[in-house]
Amino acid sequence: MATIVLAGGGTAGHIEPALAVARAWRGVHPEDLIVFIGTEDGLENTIIPAAGFTVTQIPKVAVARRPSLTWLRVPVQLFSAVRASRIILRDADLLIGFGGYVSAPTYLAARITGLPTVIHEANAKPGWANRLGALMTPYVAVANPVDSREFTDALLTGMPLRSDVAAAFVASRSDFQGARIGAKKRLGFDEKAPLIFIMGGSQGSVAINKEIAGALPALLSKGLSILHSVGRANPLPKAEGAYHPVAYVDAMADAYLASDLIIARSGAVTCSEFRALGRYALFVPLPIGNGEQFLNARTLVADKRAQLLEQSQFTSAYLIEHIDELLTSSAAAPPDGSSLDLDAAEKIVALGEFAISAR
Repeated sequence: MATIVLAGGGTAGHIEPALAVARAWRGVHPEDLIVFIGTEDGLENTIIPAAGFTVTQIPKVAVARRPSLTWLRVPVQLFSAVRASRIILRDADLLIGFGGYVSAPTYLAARITGLPTVIHEANAKPGWANRLGALMTPYVAVANPVDSREFTDALLTGMPLRSDVAAAFVASRSDFQGARIGAKKRLGFDEKAPLIFIMGGSQGSVAINKEIAGALPALLSKGLSILHSVGRANPLPKAEGAYHPVAYVDAMADAYLASDLIIARSGAVTCSEFRALGRYALFVPLPIGNGEQFLNARTLVADKRAQLLEQSQFTSAYLIEHIDELLTSSAAAPPDGSSLDLDAAEKIVALGEFAISAR
């Protein structure tokens, strides 16, 4: 029996791919022990146990994006996190990292102990943790081609999909048009009315929510249906006619399938799930970070399945003026999804098996 440790917490963008790989590994090696590393305030502490896996915590290493006095605390935090990671990795056979704050100290601990490490980079522009980790292991995988020397020889696997999204693609692939109508019915919307699905990431988006509120009367007057995921931390607006606001969408696969237009952030996970099941998107990249969200959607834009718009340009007036144009583009897009990421988790499992065997 082997022990497999996965590191990737903080946001759903790190957690969901890690969970997909954990499930794929358990499917091939049901006898192995699978443990996640996280920090005390990350989303992993609710999402991962709910999926049936164990989370072990290490101290968080918080690195501000801009120069700050908090940088003075980083060496002490890093030392503490590496020490805690070494204890967790002591009896492990493989570390699989997905980036984020929790990954950097585990990469360093694995390098010190000589533990085989696989790294998966979800974004088109890697974060600092995975750039560091990629210098320490030959076993690197990417969801999309990455223009960076650390990832020159990386294995192109695609993005590991959530189990419900992967299952929905398999069930829909023979008749995507029929699957889209069926999903709209299951969600309780008029199958003949265009459906707009709005989401601002796993926590929602105050900026997007504000502009949607301003455009709502005009959108409803056009006979549109709207499913709006506002985020659990944000106030829940009042439902009105065909406007259905929710804190969080549980039936995410149905939401992707049913929607004629998706308005969303372009995180790596969102882009891959949309690519598998969605039809047309208006992506409004998060204006902070290292610009990865603009790059994540570039292939979807090139395939004429999406448009990109800066947050500063996304206003109620813009949406009212361009909604007909967006729906026309959606109608012209092919109804089928894409199998590009369908086997990504299995490819990462295979890379991990090779890393163990080569030890």
